[in-house]
Amino acid sequence: MITDGDKSEAPRATRREWLGLAVLALPTMLIAMDLTVLHLALPTLTADLRPGNTELLWIVDIYGFLIAGFLIPMGAIGDRIGRRRLLLIGAAAFGVASVLSAFAANPTMLIAARALLGIAGATLMPSTLSLIRVMFQDPKQQGAAIGAWTGFFGLGTVIGPLVGGTFLELFWWGAVFVIGVPVMALLLVLGPMLLPEYRDRSVARPDLISAVMSVIGMLALIFGLKRIAESGLGLESGVPIVFGLVLAMLFVYRQSRLAQPLVDLKLFSNSLFGTALGMLVLATLLSAGLQFFVIQYLQLVRGLSPVQAGLWSLPITLGVMVGAMGGPALAGRVKLSNLLAGGLVVSALGMVMLTRVSGPSDLFLAVGGTAVIGLGLGPMISLGTGLIVGAAPPERAGAASALAATGPELGSALGVAVIGSVGFAVYRSNLADRLPDGLSARDTDAAKDTLAAAVDTARGLPTEVADRLLAVARDSFVQGLQTTAVVGAVLALLLAAAAATLLRNAQMPGPPPVTEADDTAKPLEKADN
Repeated sequence: MITDGDKSEAPRATRREWLGLAVLALPTMLIAMDLTVLHLALPTLTADLRPGNTELLWIVDIYGFLIAGFLIPMGAIGDRIGRRRLLLIGAAAFGVASVLSAFAANPTMLIAARALLGIAGATLMPSTLSLIRVMFQDPKQQGAAIGAWTGFFGLGTVIGPLVGGTFLELFWWGAVFVIGVPVMALLLVLGPMLLPEYRDRSVARPDLISAVMSVIGMLALIFGLKRIAESGLGLESGVPIVFGLVLAMLFVYRQSRLAQPLVDLKLFSNSLFGTALGMLVLATLLSAGLQFFVIQYLQLVRGLSPVQAGLWSLPITLGVMVGAMGGPALAGRVKLSNLLAGGLVVSALGMVMLTRVSGPSDLFLAVGGTAVIGLGLGPMISLGTGLIVGAAPPERAGAASALAATGPELGSALGVAVIGSVGFAVYRSNLADRLPDGLSARDTDAAKDTLAAAVDTARGLPTEVADRLLAVARDSFVQGLQTTAVVGAVLALLLAAAAATLLRNAQMPGPPPVTEADDTAKPLEKADN
């Protein structure tokens, strides 16, 4: 006999849905790889395109900024036009942008192509996760599917340096972007066969004006900060900073006036929500910024090949993964504020280890210090999302989840932009008065831009001059690494104090009760294939 309870049971996924999950894992893994492989390509990329330090930072972080800026509006667009349709459009755009990036002829072209990659990536991430929630209605199966999705993201982070390093050994720097083309081609072929189409016409039209305002304002602020690092405070840096701040204020004002805002400002009336989101952004900022410098240290100071650098970066990634998995396991045994504060103190100790790096011989210290940083920041990165969503009212859980997904992307991009600007400013300052005699004006300017440019310049110089240039350039870079580590350690300790005090009454949320009125598990409108 079939009871009412049996009728209300969610349908279980079939083999088609599990095969569809495997298809959705492809772009997830690729996006994670794209966040790490470019760091390994920087030395050879710099030798070929010769970007300045500001251009180099834009090449690295424009991708993350635009993913963060467009995640929320792209999620709403997918709900309206169809999640599978947006996923396939994004896959095609990602493939085209990957080819443009691989064959970029100059830094400006590469920055533009990376920007397109970021916008395309913003269409992929919300589409994959939202389709999983629709394809897997059974709570246990949905939990397993989301866990697998998260695992593939972590796998992409782990194998990214290894795959990227191997491609760089065999091919040119653009090969790290070509990796994405066959993956996206496979998604375009298999997606229509295995993935359903769902849309929700009740979702409000996304406010694209707000999205553009937020992205332009954020990029203007970062541009100004980078100009300060390059040439000091002046008109060229002050104007974009003021422009960015004005746009930020107008953005907040617009959100307060819209019936369906891009960012629900009411969420920030809960101090726990704002605190958790801010700490999550800062934690990923520290992790990404210092990892950016250490990977360059491995290749440009230590002199490792791309494959060797990829292998030596594995402990760094594993440190983050162990911390991220260990945080939830300890959350039931240790008071949450103590767990998060303790993790941040551990990360500060890892940064102190980096301040002791003094040259090429300190390989174990550099890798070990960064692994300890990841181990300490892991609990905040993994538990932060639960805190953010749990602090929001149930009816605003979707908006809170979108901001929680945006936070790490924004933090990663800010880490390269802010920490990178500080490190390069120290590099330039220390190198300015120590360059050897015998350098042309062009060689001097190139050496001052980046360590990678200095290494490339040294190849065309007499041995004695080249050795002196490499010695002072590498020493200046290490001093930049030490300075950023000191700044990071101070920030991590301040975050630890904030976690111990501001989160002292915080608890991880439990699963929400499912009632007859709860419609979160209902499928959205199914569209014709």
